[in-house]
Amino acid sequence: MADAKNETAVLEPGASPARGLAGFIGKFTIIFGARRELWLTFLLKFLIYVAYSVTNKTIVLWLSRDLGFSDQAAGAIVGWGWAPAMTVFTLLAGSLTDAIGLKRTFYLGVAICTVARTVMVTTTTPWLALTCGVLPLAIGEALGTPVLLAATRRYSTIAQRSMSFSLIYVVMNIGYLAAGYLFDFVRQSTAHFSLFGFEPTTHQQLFMVSLAIEIIIFPAIYFIRRDEDDRAKSQARSASLIAGLAQTVRQSATETVQLFKRLIGQSAFARILAFFLLIGFLKAIFLQMDYVFPKFGDRVLGMGAPVGRLANINGWMIIVLAPLVGALTQRLSAYRMVVIGGAICAAGVFIMALPTTWFLAAAESGFGQWLGHSYLGLHGAIHPYYIMSALYLIVFSVGEAFYSPRVYEYAAAIAPKGQEASYGALAYLPFLVGKLLIGTAGWVLAAFVPENGLRRPELMWLIFALAASVAPIGLIAFRRYIRVPEAGREAAA
Repeated sequence: MADAKNETAVLEPGASPARGLAGFIGKFTIIFGARRELWLTFLLKFLIYVAYSVTNKTIVLWLSRDLGFSDQAAGAIVGWGWAPAMTVFTLLAGSLTDAIGLKRTFYLGVAICTVARTVMVTTTTPWLALTCGVLPLAIGEALGTPVLLAATRRYSTIAQRSMSFSLIYVVMNIGYLAAGYLFDFVRQSTAHFSLFGFEPTTHQQLFMVSLAIEIIIFPAIYFIRRDEDDRAKSQARSASLIAGLAQTVRQSATETVQLFKRLIGQSAFARILAFFLLIGFLKAIFLQMDYVFPKFGDRVLGMGAPVGRLANINGWMIIVLAPLVGALTQRLSAYRMVVIGGAICAAGVFIMALPTTWFLAAAESGFGQWLGHSYLGLHGAIHPYYIMSALYLIVFSVGEAFYSPRVYEYAAAIAPKGQEASYGALAYLPFLVGKLLIGTAGWVLAAFVPENGLRRPELMWLIFALAASVAPIGLIAFRRYIRVPEAGREAAA
């Protein structure tokens, strides 16, 4: 990494970088000398991601059971409304952060989220919950993404930067794990209470957890000191916030149009676009863990099934595997790694389409008993789908560790010199494509795993597995048209 090469820039005059074991350990311990604001950024990342992830796991269940939307409508609202809106607002949020400063953007995002979550906790009127809850929440959540990345960069030194970004990724996964455990705990507690006559449902209780976390974020932001850049922006911005937002939207729209005008004329643009569209099919399978898996668990495994802890298998494995796989496969081209990882991911999903009778013996084995009774906290017989889900997530996580980090590397590797940021911005496309695809999952769920009636979950998973297979098959079939030489790996196979 370029930042690693510049590490010596922060050493004392006349000092030399440590060698051997001390130098290796120093690469990790250097973070201990970071500014207070960097540690507060890590804390904010954890709290924001826990609140977001709990909401993400709950929103489809809440839309159907509390607001009365069908599987199809709930899937469309999430896949074609809530999730894409976050992506669009995230693209705009970077310019807003540059305009008004980090701390003010933090406050603005958290304030919007607090109001939106309050609405979602207190109302079951569909139009009010969507317009004053879900949509504003997408805006507030989007404000946090670029701000946290910008804060990590600003509050870390050159020598600390690589480790800082590694830690922010680890903190995100820890937040994901915490959200999974909270999700299961609240759903299985079956707590019923009344607040001045208001009796929240289970899903409103989960939103209350997110709201409580959101409120805790305010004092954490308070202790972040504004630097000179933020002070200058605060003094320069005497216009109203609404005027500033309007200016930011215009500026971002202009920059986006200019970006695409600049890219469309390049030969690599169509190829990278096709590459990212195919990766979107893998991202859709990742997103279904929040938007489909909870309903599948309740209907096939039983109400309140510990789907959060099941999903956490992915989080635990990625924390360990992502850096390990990255270190062991540095010499392989990013394109090849994405193909290998995508194939492994697709193979994992096919496990869920197999007959459950094949896994009866595994459910009664020592592994099955440990998984069900010790890890998941179940009682009685273990449903084969618990074993199948665990195996699917293990295999999928291995594939994700292979392909996911290399998607962004590929975009950077093929970018013309001086346009790395423009090509990096396109890395949002796979998640956007995945979100649009997952919007159709409600129809698949209603057809094969309905709330009432005959259920054929193996057919639902077969459709998901075939969808995931589009990525590796497409990348192999159209390799000669899509693949672009990677900087430093021109000779790689």
